[in-house]
Amino acid sequence: MSDSISRTLVIGIDAGGTRVRARLADARGGTVIGEGTGGPGNAMSVGRDALTRHLAAALTGAVPPGLGGSVAAVVGGFAGGSTGGGPGKGRDLALSCLADALGAVGAAPAALEVVGDADVAFASGPGAPADGIVVIAGTGATGARMAGRRTVRTADGDGWLLGDAGSGFWLGREALTAVLRALDGRGPRTGLVEPLLAHCLGYEEGPPESWEGRRTLRERIIGYAFKGHPVQLAALSPFVVAAAEADDEVARALLDRAADELAATVGALAPRPGEPLVTTGGLLGPQGPLLERMAVRTAELGLRPEPVADGAAGAVALARLLT
Repeated sequence: MSDSISRTLVIGIDAGGTRVRARLADARGGTVIGEGTGGPGNAMSVGRDALTRHLAAALTGAVPPGLGGSVAAVVGGFAGGSTGGGPGKGRDLALSCLADALGAVGAAPAALEVVGDADVAFASGPGAPADGIVVIAGTGATGARMAGRRTVRTADGDGWLLGDAGSGFWLGREALTAVLRALDGRGPRTGLVEPLLAHCLGYEEGPPESWEGRRTLRERIIGYAFKGHPVQLAALSPFVVAAAEADDEVARALLDRAADELAATVGALAPRPGEPLVTTGGLLGPQGPLLERMAVRTAELGLRPEPVADGAAGAVALARLLT
């Protein structure tokens, strides 16, 4: 432990829509010393108290007792941390909450920086690249062009109501739409109906034949979608993946459309053949269900996705540059 205390340490944080990840590392060699997780970290949709708690939980898991004082630099990459809601609103909230949470582990770094989640995700790519494109597709979805390790242009990331095309939320919403259409006759039958009725409503009997019964189920589905937090729809995306693997045509078409949307995001960022294209998030990270489809589409642009698990490694790399 005394050897660890004598070293200069850094903290990297990846705060996404689903969880916060924190990583403590040696500033010189980048060796990871501790890791921790907390609840959702979107700086535009999580309140101050909750965001501070989630950050503190992740930091407490990452920083062993007594090591906080050795932390020289911290970089936090936040969904919603660089844009939206007025100039600097998300970034300012993230910076304030992060400073409070660092106090919980006894850390008062000389350098503290908050950037967008795209910045840390891109820096997690092979060799910590400085220039290229990053696409994140998890709960939400966004793309960015990076230059000098900073975002210089974005596409989508417009939130659950107006954008995030191809994201987990988008897939969940489109899946429920497909169920509604199947129940009222506007759309084809789909294997999504039974599992989503069971998951969302606890309804295990299969769709009724009567119009009245189907109308009642449709009303309950609509209530489920409107009364809960929009992010809950992202939890439905695995049902789409499972149905597609079972050869459901509707589900396969939804995954194809999601990949089309994400490829369009790349296309909007003036891609250059051969440049780095880093992808991450539950849908585009390693073994992500959209990764293969994305690779087919971006090959036409001369790009090959380089998937990373999350942005924690990139946040550490950026923090090390501050020491």
